[in-house]
Amino acid sequence: MSLKSPLFSYPFLSLLYEGFPMALLVEQAGGIASAGYFKGKVRRILDLVPKSIHERCPVILGCERDVQPVLKAYDDYKPSQKKPAIESKL
Repeated sequence: MSLKSPLFSYPFLSLLYEGFPMALLVEQAGGIASAGYFKGKVRRILDLVPKSIHERCPVILGCERDVQPVLKAYDDYKPSQKKPAIESKL
């Protein structure tokens, strides 16, 4: 994290070697460490259970003020269950 951008996000980092250590530090400092919308729902990084030592996950880290709008955007996003109909131009 830097002073110019108090939110750190990265699409995929190693869960065991990068995600867990950074999440622990950020949460102990009073921030939020989320994996965003990962495997079907919004999750805390520290709640993930890795299935292999090389598992990767998205990372969103920062203070509550900066991370909450991102997590709210995930909550507001409802993926459509129906595929859009394709109109044929025959």
